[in-house]
Amino acid sequence: MDSRIREQADVLVEQCAEIGEGDNVIVSGEPPSEDLLVAVAERCGELGATVDVSMGSDRAHRAYMRAVDTDDIELNEMGLAKVTEADAMINVRGQRNMTETSDVPPEKTQKRRAENKPIQQQVMDKRWVLTQFPTPSGAQKAEMSTDAYEEFVWSAINKDWDAVREHQAQLVDILEDADEVHIKSGDTTDIRMSIAGNVVKNDAAEHNMPGGEVFTAPRHETVEGEVLFDKPVMAQGREVNGARLVFEDGKVVEHSAEKNEEVLTSLLDTDDGSRYLGELGIGMNRDIDRFTYNMLFDEKMGDTVHLAIGMAYEDTVGEENERNDSAVHTDMIVDMSEESYIEVDGETIQRNGTFVFEEGFDPEA
Repeated sequence: MDSRIREQADVLVEQCAEIGEGDNVIVSGEPPSEDLLVAVAERCGELGATVDVSMGSDRAHRAYMRAVDTDDIELNEMGLAKVTEADAMINVRGQRNMTETSDVPPEKTQKRRAENKPIQQQVMDKRWVLTQFPTPSGAQKAEMSTDAYEEFVWSAINKDWDAVREHQAQLVDILEDADEVHIKSGDTTDIRMSIAGNVVKNDAAEHNMPGGEVFTAPRHETVEGEVLFDKPVMAQGREVNGARLVFEDGKVVEHSAEKNEEVLTSLLDTDDGSRYLGELGIGMNRDIDRFTYNMLFDEKMGDTVHLAIGMAYEDTVGEENERNDSAVHTDMIVDMSEESYIEVDGETIQRNGTFVFEEGFDPEA
């Protein structure tokens, strides 16, 4: 087995999920990611954990979702029971076809997400981690050779996460006591929000692997302005291009997209919370230096900001603030590499992708 797979497994099991003796662990993925599932299961066994390995199938899921009547989609009680009994979950992405579910009607996906919200809530209360195994389908979507994609994935994952955490802590220090964040990019994005009282998280080898971002929750009722997401969004197996959102009093009051606008509309119409923001994230992983149509990587890309419509993570919301709740949490990306800046309480802390604590920062560039 490739030593890089073993290294990824060790990071997932020991650093991210912190698996120990007696833990009940759900390990899930698809057949193309089997090598990593094997390495993860083996490491869990060596540590004395009990493992349930779930090998999924997007083809089977697609077949079910196309066959079932929308009115018959209910909470998956079996899935809920399984997650409830788990101490930790390690989920490995690695599909044969990244767009396998693209022809599932959006209203069915929306109904399933809403009905299974209790499962999502249970997952968030566990030790969980989501990662990627480099497959040929991922390489093809990223327009890379398989070997180059493998190197790209493992370079972003197998690194010194203590050093990453220390570097990102400088941004955490800036945001922790901040109120207003102002994001401006070209003539298409100009948005303000308050993060006062909310918790700023340093993502370095925790729930998402790769890590490489600093994130928090906006006070969702404070968001004002307009955003053009200049990177595509993959949702419901389809690509949404040129997504544009306009916020008033925190709520999306106007939206459009150049491609697959109906998918964006479906997401926004999921529930009461899906038209509000649940996350502000700032990408800092510069080993992710290209867009690959994989949000697990793309949202961590250096020189980017991402905003998520829908659910705010509980651990990012201060005790005095209201948490935006939704069955949706969909990240969308703004390129901040040119003609862009981030201001925090009126002070420029990033311009054209370079932070105030990095060499080459020029607040007037």
